[in-house]
Amino acid sequence: MSSSNNQTIIFSTEDGMVALDSPVKLKILEFIGSQSRSFDEIVCDCLKAKSTISVHLKDLIEQNLIQEHKDGNDKRKKIFSLNTQFIAYSQTPIQNSYDLILDKLITSVDNELEFFKTMCHTVRYGLEAYGMNPKPVMKMIGNDIGKKLSNLFVSNSVDDLLREIAHFWKSHNLGIMEISGHDPLTLFVHECFDCSDMPDVGRNLCTLSEGLLEGIFDGSLNLNIQVEEVECFGTGYDHCKFNINILD
Repeated sequence: MSSSNNQTIIFSTEDGMVALDSPVKLKILEFIGSQSRSFDEIVCDCLKAKSTISVHLKDLIEQNLIQEHKDGNDKRKKIFSLNTQFIAYSQTPIQNSYDLILDKLITSVDNELEFFKTMCHTVRYGLEAYGMNPKPVMKMIGNDIGKKLSNLFVSNSVDDLLREIAHFWKSHNLGIMEISGHDPLTLFVHECFDCSDMPDVGRNLCTLSEGLLEGIFDGSLNLNIQVEEVECFGTGYDHCKFNINILD
């Protein structure tokens, strides 16, 4: 998230979506990021009067975009943290990778599987090209699909389930999965259905696959796991690499 004076950013909260165009509020949210910040730190970063920052923080709390806590080391001080997810932003669309996918639609019409996959990619990456951030939603949808698919798996151990998942991925043209290492547990996916035809766009792309894997583990073994893609076609690799952390 990067704010500017002519930008509107949309955030998701438990109460619904909130659109902000205040440069000061956007700067506050950007500064807080994933790290809790004190009132004095926010004032120092924004270069505004304390009274001005107080008003903006009050508004952000009322909009359920941030939370206020007491400092564990000094009860007189207040700490602020994000309570929202960034969903979309208004800016000139980044078209390059999206245009490549649109071009591929024409060349894939004679291959039913490729055409359908390209259509799905067009929707997914089109949302991003037009300013949306589909990652949180794609991961949640992947998790929902994974839980439904978990009924197809019969393994009762992590290793057996991973082998079953690898077979499922290959037989359904989702990719060739290689299990590598256990500290952390690591998966390599070649010919990934989600991103193998994407250029280097500077970011990992496979949040749908992250959600799928988490959902399958949850539904099959009742295991709470965290899947993080650390290498991707979208970051210039010829494979996808996922680290799996078992949380319980």
